[in-house]
Amino acid sequence: MPLEAVMIVVDNSESSRNGDYTPNRYDAQSDAVNIIFQNVVQGNPESSVGLMSMGGKGPEVLATLTTDQGKILEGLHQTKKKIRGSAHLLTGIQIASLALKHRQNKSQRARVIVFVCSPIEESERELVVLAKKMKKFSISVDFVLFGDMDEENQSKLEAFNREIKGTTDSSHLVVIPPSSKLLSDQLISTPILLGEGAAAGAGGVGGEAGAASEDFPFGVDPSADPELALALRMSMEEEKARQEKRAREEAEAAQKASLETVKEEGESAPLLDKDGQPGGSKKDDDKMDTS
Repeated sequence: MPLEAVMIVVDNSESSRNGDYTPNRYDAQSDAVNIIFQNVVQGNPESSVGLMSMGGKGPEVLATLTTDQGKILEGLHQTKKKIRGSAHLLTGIQIASLALKHRQNKSQRARVIVFVCSPIEESERELVVLAKKMKKFSISVDFVLFGDMDEENQSKLEAFNREIKGTTDSSHLVVIPPSSKLLSDQLISTPILLGEGAAAGAGGVGGEAGAASEDFPFGVDPSADPELALALRMSMEEEKARQEKRAREEAEAAQKASLETVKEEGESAPLLDKDGQPGGSKKDDDKMDTS
């Protein structure tokens, strides 16, 4: 997994009370947020995740970038008591981008993941302008659209996604309709968690989560068994990290061995012997300068 700083924006508007997702839209988001946190931090221990809400009176930062899942859980619990009003999508993304600009580790890739389950009040033109700014600042923006999936909502997010993606595939729009599956389970099989290598049909622009990914490298359909697919991917990345670490250690050992055999000019023995002690025979050490 890449080194990332991720701000997750949850929709705590009045629409999040709806029970068309199990157990309701807000709690479904909370489960998904925990899955995203684990995926990001386990994928790279130096990555960090922050949390904010965009409903109620206005957007609110609930947890700054952290690797402590307890802070994320606390933020979700506090926000559950503040479900009201409408969503402020535009302002929410802008505040999330500011939080990312002030991240301590500038080598982290900046990313915003936004859950949208309510009508989008901003115009398509306003969203396109914002997408251009995010693209300029190299901030990826992923949308998880569920709940209010009317044509207008989807059209606005598709316009944003087209503008920010350009020729890259670092931002995604995932549409997840109501089903017997949990929102978090369906999210596992999308490019937001599987990465940019996942097939567009698994949740690209206008795509529905759960579509089969023919290019999945493990021969496992993530829509059929998302947990196994994610586990296999994580295992592969851990094994790759172990191999890279072993290669570094072997290279360092070889370099050390080569230094031990280096001879100084005029010396008949290396600087260090095989035990790491100064080179030269004991006989040479016992010689005295009689000149």
